[in-house]
Amino acid sequence: MGDDIKTTAEAAETDALPKAHVVHTKDRKPSAEQEPLPKGAAKTPVDRKSPAEWAYERLVLYIKNFEEQLDNDQEVAMGFTGGDAGVMRIEGMGYYAPDILTFYGTDPAGTKTQQVQHVSQLNVMLRALPKEVDQPEPNRIGFRLARDLEEG
Repeated sequence: MGDDIKTTAEAAETDALPKAHVVHTKDRKPSAEQEPLPKGAAKTPVDRKSPAEWAYERLVLYIKNFEEQLDNDQEVAMGFTGGDAGVMRIEGMGYYAPDILTFYGTDPAGTKTQQVQHVSQLNVMLRALPKEVDQPEPNRIGFRLARDLEEG
């Protein structure tokens, strides 16, 4: 008994759904791997998305989840690995199918910055930076990106 019988369509749907898992050392709020995909992102099966689109959608979830853990005096930024490029405050993110992701922002000195990256080289470290002094509220790019996915 225990074996579920599935139709071909159900088996294909199960294979097309994203698979994720996470374990933490301490109890904490759910992380991105434990969050459901936004409705707009779930419309297209994973196997029909370009690597850039799929990486973009997952990064949106990670950024939004990271922002949910920040206080009102912090904003999300990303650090670069493998060089002296430093940190960039994330102000925009996009993809160019099939395989390019683009990050738009500014560095801590306020210099306009853009990172163009092939999905095979994707390696992002999310960091918290103090929000800019002259703005009353922190920018929350992750929430804006997630809303865009919801709206499809």
